[in-house]
Amino acid sequence: MHRRALIAPLLLLALFFAAYARAAAGVNEFEGLIEPFEIVNVGSPVEGVVQEVLVERSGLVRRGDPLVRLESSVEEAALKRARATAAVEGEIRTEEARLTHARRQHGRIAELFKSEAISAEKKDEAATEVTLSTARLKKAREDKEVARLEAARAQALLDQRTIRSPIDGVVVERLAAPGEFVDDKPLLRLADLDPLRVEVILPAALFRTIAPGMDAEVRPDGPEADSHQARVTIVDRVIDPASNTFGVRLELPNPDYRLPSGLKCTVRFAGVTAAEPVPAAATANPPAVDPRTVSPAAAAATAASRPTTAR
Repeated sequence: MHRRALIAPLLLLALFFAAYARAAAGVNEFEGLIEPFEIVNVGSPVEGVVQEVLVERSGLVRRGDPLVRLESSVEEAALKRARATAAVEGEIRTEEARLTHARRQHGRIAELFKSEAISAEKKDEAATEVTLSTARLKKAREDKEVARLEAARAQALLDQRTIRSPIDGVVVERLAAPGEFVDDKPLLRLADLDPLRVEVILPAALFRTIAPGMDAEVRPDGPEADSHQARVTIVDRVIDPASNTFGVRLELPNPDYRLPSGLKCTVRFAGVTAAEPVPAAATANPPAVDPRTVSPAAAAATAASRPTTAR
């Protein structure tokens, strides 16, 4: 990780120097860096012991694919019990039968009461039994609904023991192994490679000519590099005063994952040429910068303002 932390500032330094060189030469090609659209550290919503890691580094994954399984014997047993309880129909059937009998009994007693063959007390007892049977049936149905919800909750708890991919992408790094206890640490690192991002540093003279939505041609470095069409999505609204440059981000479609991230590239904006020289104010000697001790943007800005010595 320390090595990777050094690479990013150095690449940004290179982009700043390239922006100046091309601005002075009046060219319309600029160096850029191809990056993943998004890096995702995948964690677990629950604590547990890793039972199985289902993917390898560089493997392709789709949204929803299982990545890691945690030990889940307790959750599986709880789900079986909850499902068994929810499937029981006996109590409801019993209460339905009791209510049917109580209603019939109440009907017969009501007829006898009309002919004065039975007391009002017996009639009231029959009516009360109907009310009680109705209440018992309602409770039995409510208990079954609660059991159904408990089964759904048990299923949800079991589902949490399987960690799934939140994106379509590529496995960058495995950070956990079977047998490890996990809590809040990442298990895997994924990269979204479709689309890709292209980061470009441009001289301030082009600030008014670059706008979101513009098309550009991107040519990755390499012996078989083809040109690809990209579109500007972000234009920084703050110009770096030390280097007199600003950043631009482009979106590069990559549906077949043919292009890897991490490549340097050249970017050509149609009808755009960096014709203005570097301002003299940006060529003053700044103090030396160690990119290991400062942020990438600060290291790049300071180093970019250092003049080159003619040989």
